[in-house]
Amino acid sequence: MPTLTVHDHSRDIAGFTYVYPVISRRAGGVSVGINLNPNNACNWACIYCQVPDLKRGNAPAIDLARLETELRAFLAEIVHNDWLQRNAPDDARVLQDIAFSGNGEPTSAKEFPHAVEMVGRLLEELDLAGKLKVRLITNGSLMHRKTVLDAVASMATLNGEVWFKIDRATPAGMALVNGVSGNRAAVIRRLRACAARCPTWIQTCWFGMDGSLPAQSEVAAYLALMSEMRDQIKGVHLYGLARQPMQPGAERLSVVSEADLNTLAGAIRDIGTEAIVSP
Repeated sequence: MPTLTVHDHSRDIAGFTYVYPVISRRAGGVSVGINLNPNNACNWACIYCQVPDLKRGNAPAIDLARLETELRAFLAEIVHNDWLQRNAPDDARVLQDIAFSGNGEPTSAKEFPHAVEMVGRLLEELDLAGKLKVRLITNGSLMHRKTVLDAVASMATLNGEVWFKIDRATPAGMALVNGVSGNRAAVIRRLRACAARCPTWIQTCWFGMDGSLPAQSEVAAYLALMSEMRDQIKGVHLYGLARQPMQPGAERLSVVSEADLNTLAGAIRDIGTEAIVSP
């Protein structure tokens, strides 16, 4: 297996169906991903998404037995052998989390709650309970479903954390960036429901389009939403484009400077919310 880098998040790099390792800028080391969308299907179509051949849809049926076998074997390899030394760069040789992420929206899998329960059992079995974060990286669109919210509440007992995607805050911005009909009130309802059950961070991808930064009206709407939610969220993970987008329109996108990211982070902090920048 090639040495991991932040520029390659290939889901098949370890030869598994559901489990894959990455170097995560935001986690600060090695993240063991669980891909519940191996069919490359998502209910959103973010213009910056790095998934090739992305299609609209939900997760397929998940072989939970296979997922458990893969995750147990891979975690044991990391914990008991020299996998980190062989496959991770010097500055990232620490296992930070197990993350439900992958090639689509993980909460669209009906097996998601069972997968959360299985992760909890494996952490106990391998003496990792409380030593790793269990993260859900989500667009938050299904946080009105009881089964999803109950699973998120279970994650809170596993040293869990949710990273809830909000890239833009106007209907036009959400439509352009995420490919969905955005509704601010609905986003806030789902975010509040999630944050009430598990510690929750906002994750925001910031980039230029057609040579320009997001309009000031978009920035103002975004900051207003962050201000409204500041007492309920842990903070904001603000990040730029580190890997090649693979969707139609990707040629319109451009990387913003670290200075521009820090400017927005400063504005977020000014309203009383923590902001972590990953260029």
